[in-house]
Amino acid sequence: QVQLVESGGGLVQTGGSLTLSCAASGRPFVLYGMGWFRQAPGKERELVAAISRNGVFKYYADSVKGRSTISRDNARNTVYLQMNSLKPEDTAAYYCAAKLVTSTNTYFTGTEYSYWGQGTQVTVSS
Repeated sequence: QVQLVESGGGLVQTGGSLTLSCAASGRPFVLYGMGWFRQAPGKERELVAAISRNGVFKYYADSVKGRSTISRDNARNTVYLQMNSLKPEDTAAYYCAAKLVTSTNTYFTGTEYSYWGQGTQVTVSS
């Protein structure tokens, strides 16, 4: 079992920045590929970013590419999502997720993550 707890959400103005954190506990964090998802009201959950176990390989959805950075600190069992130049359309609940993967060099872009956090709300005002 892996427990994930997100933090860092809040209300921010258009053009502002936020850094979301996700603290993991339970099984060794380094065994898991990590992802950040978001879900806005009435919309499907979408993958925003993903990162490999070693933190080297990263994926970004087109909607956030160039404005966001995913990173992880395996010593602190934490994954981050830094978001800049925020837009009203970034408003959503943001979730981190973990998937046990065998390779250290790959990220997972599907939705079949094994563990999910409870989410943190990001609201961008116009």
